[in-house]
Amino acid sequence: MSDTATTDTRDAAALESNVFDTALVLEGGGLRASYTGGILNVLLEQRIFFDFVCGISAGSSHSADYLSRDTKRVRGSFVELAASPRFGGLRTLMRGEGYINSSYDYAGCIVDGSMPFDWDTFAANPARMAIQAFERDTGKTVVWTKNVSPETDKLVTSANLVGCVRAGSTMPFLMKPIRVDGKMMYDGGLGEGAGLPTHLAEDQGFRRFVVILSQERGYAKELVSPAKERTLRRVAKNFPFLVDALLTRPVRYNAALAHLRMLEEEGRALLIYPDEMPVRNATLDYPRLAESYEMGHAQGVRELPRVLDFLFGDGDAGRAAARAAGVLVDPVDEAEAVAASFPQEAFDAYQAETKTPELLR
Repeated sequence: MSDTATTDTRDAAALESNVFDTALVLEGGGLRASYTGGILNVLLEQRIFFDFVCGISAGSSHSADYLSRDTKRVRGSFVELAASPRFGGLRTLMRGEGYINSSYDYAGCIVDGSMPFDWDTFAANPARMAIQAFERDTGKTVVWTKNVSPETDKLVTSANLVGCVRAGSTMPFLMKPIRVDGKMMYDGGLGEGAGLPTHLAEDQGFRRFVVILSQERGYAKELVSPAKERTLRRVAKNFPFLVDALLTRPVRYNAALAHLRMLEEEGRALLIYPDEMPVRNATLDYPRLAESYEMGHAQGVRELPRVLDFLFGDGDAGRAAARAAGVLVDPVDEAEAVAASFPQEAFDAYQAETKTPELLR
């Protein structure tokens, strides 16, 4: 993956955004991103291109893949890639690579070609992006951006992008943390917003938001039990800021979610909750993840009229405005779109390359 952006095989105009007054906000959630990826791909398939996208944790991966406009990778990063034993599980945990092997999942899979990243398109895309991480030893929220500000624009090389997305997606105890600029980083969900990155868009002046969430409507995080608190304080006793972030996260998350509901009531946010979330953040079962993606994609198609109404207005005038912006207002065939995102023959080739009899477990 080169650090030099080229557009010789693409029309630069095709990378222009067509939604400027509304931010796309992506919650994380580990492998629950298999479901939200289905919704996200509907936006790409219908040519709905936001000029600003922000995400936390798995949402930061989705943000990068959205700006690279790669529907195969949006799906593959949380479905096909997770089917490889190199992605994670007890074997990688026993080898000291973490239950989720972030070294392979963010960089190794690009290097070996299993899940390439289209850096050229990402770099050439004029849209803006913001992600964040949590600094373990200070408790600070660190924000990294693309096309936003010289002070925060760190996502300017492929190595920086991969490192920052990985650092900001590192779930404590499941994944090995890495240092960025000499600071040990963990999942951005431990920082401001507690997993909901709305503030990253608000900080850029946005007042309207399309938010793709990874928990069902009505969800609220439960307070940490006394027993779990004792365990956290013992296991992470040398990292008081990490402990505090973990203990206070439920209250902070629920407050951020209440803020989103207020924006929704004011008509300033379109919240897309999963109708039913079939997987957990550390699910590694390929058939379940593939089903999760397909469920998300089907919901994305159902949500399309609501998205178009919110972004361009309802009725014939709204659809005309969407068409004028280059949006495909009629949904593509669902089965064809799902297959096109990661064709079976591509996955068959992926299986052959891994040469592992237990690929689907």
